[in-house]
Amino acid sequence: MSSLSLAVRDSNTMLRRNLLHARRYPSLTLNLLLTPIMLLLLFVYIFGDTMGAGVGGGTGRSAYIAYIVPGILLMTIGSTTIGTAVSVSGDMTEGIIARFRTMAIHRGSVLFGHVVGSVLQAIISVVLVGAVAVAMGFRSTDATVLEWLAAFGLIALVAVAFTWIAVGMGMSSPNAEAASNNAMPLILLPLISSAFVPLHTMPGWFQPIAEYQPFTPAIETLRGLLLGTEIGNNWWIALAWCLGLAVLGYRWSQAQFNRDPK
Repeated sequence: MSSLSLAVRDSNTMLRRNLLHARRYPSLTLNLLLTPIMLLLLFVYIFGDTMGAGVGGGTGRSAYIAYIVPGILLMTIGSTTIGTAVSVSGDMTEGIIARFRTMAIHRGSVLFGHVVGSVLQAIISVVLVGAVAVAMGFRSTDATVLEWLAAFGLIALVAVAFTWIAVGMGMSSPNAEAASNNAMPLILLPLISSAFVPLHTMPGWFQPIAEYQPFTPAIETLRGLLLGTEIGNNWWIALAWCLGLAVLGYRWSQAQFNRDPK
């Protein structure tokens, strides 16, 4: 069997393992999924009428739900990847990874199984949150088929990038609690991005913090694809962030996996 066939076979086995684990213990994914849904309900139904006047493109709740949904969708990815960090840390502390190191399997398959499984869970979570948003009144009537495909590709790319970062965080954490705490920036960063309010409405000293981070260009690109707003340079900045974070997370995870156990 060739090295490629071995890698594909073992990665598929690890993917099935992680999907079965997620199916048997769905509480972690569901708990993390509740965060973006609750924020969506809170901001639309409690603050929507007031905040809709400041986002442009209309007034009231309908304007604000159109503005906030792209940010909530990407926040969903950040939220679900916390579960990835916790799951990987659990494998590390329980000795599963140490066992896998001694087995005759392709070494990269352990990590790829985690990443592919987590990306699938993140995309399913985004679909579920998107369904809630549609039920609340979100519509994207101007987006073409190509723009929808590009939006889906962007969501998948963001999921891959942050999943690799979460895997690295999980492998470097001493326990599941530490992994959960270390991964918290993945859900906190969208809160200080353009997800909820436009950048120009923020205090001047805070605008660079919100602008020069990975979520803001991705949110603005997704917003432009779904709603027809101006994308500008955000698309290639988002692409650069995703590729850079994916490479960083991959190298970090590989280094943690290949190091000699203490």
